[in-house]
Amino acid sequence: MNRLRLEASIVEIGTLRYTPAGLPVIDVTLAHAGTVEEAGVARQVEFSMPAVAIGPLSAKVMALGLEKPAQWAGFLAKKHRNSRTLVFHITALQEFEKDC
Repeated sequence: MNRLRLEASIVEIGTLRYTPAGLPVIDVTLAHAGTVEEAGVARQVEFSMPAVAIGPLSAKVMALGLEKPAQWAGFLAKKHRNSRTLVFHITALQEFEKDC
């Protein structure tokens, strides 16, 4: 199964574009920083990765803006057929609740 769930923030937002079928597409870069446990030892993890949202979800991604942490879900796929670069295809986004 190819599913990825991630807590991350948008650090770069590309320009809105459209597929030949007229679907909106937005390219973003997501960044994550946190601690995970590996082999019983806490490990600091920091990374950024390219991501893309297609269709109605692209508007929600753009509205979130930069540096606001959220929970992301989706899958990984090659950027292009002959590419070795992976891109996170966003299929769901959940903003964190704001403190009252």
